[in-house]
Amino acid sequence: MEKSKRLFLKSKRSFRRRLPPIGSGDRIDYKNMGLISRFISEQGKILSRRVNRLTLKQQRLITIAIKQARILSSLPFLNNEKQFEKSESTTRTTTLRKKKNRN
Repeated sequence: MEKSKRLFLKSKRSFRRRLPPIGSGDRIDYKNMGLISRFISEQGKILSRRVNRLTLKQQRLITIAIKQARILSSLPFLNNEKQFEKSESTTRTTTLRKKKNRN
């Protein structure tokens, strides 16, 4: 019977409560780039509420702020740094080839 009683006892694991990602003094605004950039993936996508550990209201405000920042060109819509670097290097080589052909 002791084994059956053990199954119903709750484990006494201690857990550390995580700090909220947005502090009480933080203002959710399109101008606050330090705060907004924490909620965007490397590709430039808005991270989900589950990943961010935000409340529904906070997630809505973050989403609106990110979209406003994108419209005002504070944030890029997509983060294509690698593709940009590749296209930039190809344009350099084509311009150099044209200059060599002229001489």
